[in-house]
Amino acid sequence: MDQLPRFKAAAVQSSPVFLDPAATVDKAVALVAEAAANGAELVVFPEVFVPGYPYWNWTMTPVQGSPWFERLQRASVDIPGPHVDALRAAARQYGVVLVIGVNERCPYSLGILYNTMLTIGADGELLGAHRKLVPTWAEKLTWTGGDGSSLKVHQTPVGPLGVLACGENTNTLARFTLLAQGELVHAASYIALPVAPEDYDMADAIAVRTAAHCFEGKVFSVVACSTVSPEIVDTVAGDDEDVRRMLARPRSALSGIFGPDGRPVTDPLIDDEGIVYADIDLAKCVQPKQMHDILGHYNRFDVFRLHVDNTPRTPVTFATPPGSLDAAPAVAPLSTDNTGTPQEES
Repeated sequence: MDQLPRFKAAAVQSSPVFLDPAATVDKAVALVAEAAANGAELVVFPEVFVPGYPYWNWTMTPVQGSPWFERLQRASVDIPGPHVDALRAAARQYGVVLVIGVNERCPYSLGILYNTMLTIGADGELLGAHRKLVPTWAEKLTWTGGDGSSLKVHQTPVGPLGVLACGENTNTLARFTLLAQGELVHAASYIALPVAPEDYDMADAIAVRTAAHCFEGKVFSVVACSTVSPEIVDTVAGDDEDVRRMLARPRSALSGIFGPDGRPVTDPLIDDEGIVYADIDLAKCVQPKQMHDILGHYNRFDVFRLHVDNTPRTPVTFATPPGSLDAAPAVAPLSTDNTGTPQEES
């Protein structure tokens, strides 16, 4: 490739309209329009932006949180479905590559939800729906893990693009899987996490993970993190002052754009809502590879080997489609005698 893409990227740091998918999609579309008006060709949103993150998993017992799980299930999205269609239409209208996190309802089980990252092309095509491989800690009360079939790098107008959700950016093998497919632009989506242990600085944790991936892979990363709005605090905490203080904890969110040297291209945004912009020139990924190319000369493929099972996983496999004639049991046909009584043919 002689001419590598140059473009402006936008990392959105915002909160959803909590547990309201239609209103949250409307907000996302407005933010896409704003970013596009400022010249962005790639717009990245936070993890499970539609319709929000299950903070109650961290602040309530599983029994107390169970009704909230049902509420989230009712507010989640179908793929395909009208909410995804609206996001696809926005990407097409504004000519941007769009990455956004959603809570996805499973098509075959009413009780399964996935933490899913959508990648939508500038023509509105749904390029990928990556389901988070391992829900982190308390998240296991809400989400089922995905499989390796969605660990894909997509060819887009802004270059080869891969996505991971939050803690997946700590998974070295998941990151290597994307890099080994030629990833040059990485979209990392997070949620604000004020509910972690007191000595855990979420802003620092995001920056460390992002710097590691950029430096190791010589790629650009666009990082988008959600914020905790007063609406979310009121909804989840109610009158519990301890929970309210927890959810208001500072340095719980960081969004920004990092270069192939691991450093921020512009100042990251911490805690506040807004959009971070930066110009990306993928040609800057070339020269650093001469020093460390872990996908090429700086690896020992005779020593190390990564096997990725990218087979889609389903709960059941049928030899023939259920309900088809081929699946009917073999039964001898019946005839009738002259009295009308059914008789089995010999």
